Amino acid sequence: MKHSPIEQADFGKTATDYLTYRAGFPKSVFEKLISMGIGTGNQVMVDIGTGTGTLARGFAAAGNRVTGIDPSESMLNAAREIDSGQTNYVLGTAEATGLADNFADVVAAGQCWHWFEPPAACNEIRRILKPGGQLVIAHYDWLPLKGNLVRETEKLIETHNPAWKGGNGVGVNPRIFRDVHEGGFENITSLTWDEPAVYSQEGWRGRIRASAGVSASLSEEEVKKFDEELMQLIKTRFDEEPLVVPHRVFILTASAP
Repeated sequence: MKHSPIEQADFGKTATDYLTYRAGFPKSVFEKLISMGIGTGNQVMVDIGTGTGTLARGFAAAGNRVTGIDPSESMLNAAREIDSGQTNYVLGTAEATGLADNFADVVAAGQCWHWFEPPAACNEIRRILKPGGQLVIAHYDWLPLKGNLVRETEKLIETHNPAWKGGNGVGVNPRIFRDVHEGGFENITSLTWDEPAVYSQEGWRGRIRASAGVSASLSEEEVKKFDEELMQLIKTRFDEEPLVVPHRVFILTASAP
């Protein structure tokens, strides 16, 4: 069973804000993975749930041959807009990529594991990985702390969308370890560190509109009302420019048999 923050979300509706405002992964993520022998150049890599391609572009820039997989054509088109042509973007899902057996040296999933059906996704990833190939699951999540901008923003999302259950996170999801272990992977390792993201006030509003609990699941009118209230919250309580928003990096790696 997947463990997503909301049952139904259409990220195609958020593609413009997603492309413009989501911070993506910091440079340190790619540097750390390279130090672990992942994404070092000349590797065949697949980025499942690629969205607008932030992981895929980072891997491609290092000289790897990258395929980005996503179920949303709108998100793939947004990725293609800013990609230099180094990455091949393909419509598909984590559970059915459409790629050949033993295709990749590395399969990555950035900021998206919670949307997958873990047993089926693990079976598919093992199928397309070469023996001994690497799975990388990466997250770069905001940190809600008592009274901070993140938590107050989450409260506003919860008010406008009670179905959203993605708040009060700690930047690490323990269930991923179980998913991967039960999915047949070996040599599981993980690491985490804190690294803030810097947003303008407009950028934070755009980032939040691009989230599952807002534009991906609310109507256009509801999003507009939410955004107006978020703007007022920022001006009233967090009127700084830029906004330094606490985030946590989490990386899990594992080997295919």
